[in-house]
Amino acid sequence: MRIEQLRPDEVFVFGSNASGAHGGGAARFAYERFGAVWGRSEGLQGQSYGIDTMSGLEVFAEQAARFVDFAREHPELRFLMTEVGCGIAGYTPEQVARFFAGVPENVVLPESFGRVLEAD
Repeated sequence: MRIEQLRPDEVFVFGSNASGAHGGGAARFAYERFGAVWGRSEGLQGQSYGIDTMSGLEVFAEQAARFVDFAREHPELRFLMTEVGCGIAGYTPEQVARFFAGVPENVVLPESFGRVLEAD
């Protein structure tokens, strides 16, 4: 699914870096289209939500867990997740999809993540 526009209650979930320099990939798209804030790597920013995928798997896992908690606390929002970590960061869905196991129903995972989680 390619995300081109959002409804008012939707949030674009993207991979960022620690400095919040949204210069490429989904981060750049979030910055240009959905309110991501330059210099801010994590959390809700306009109609986007950043997860630092470039500072190692441990940081990625911690931020993914915080995102899952945030999504659970905000059932009024619908989170459309890109393949966070699988672009510029270079991870595979098999390496990172499990970070999002147990997401609430208001999170739409990429198909590749869904396949990994269903196989478990």
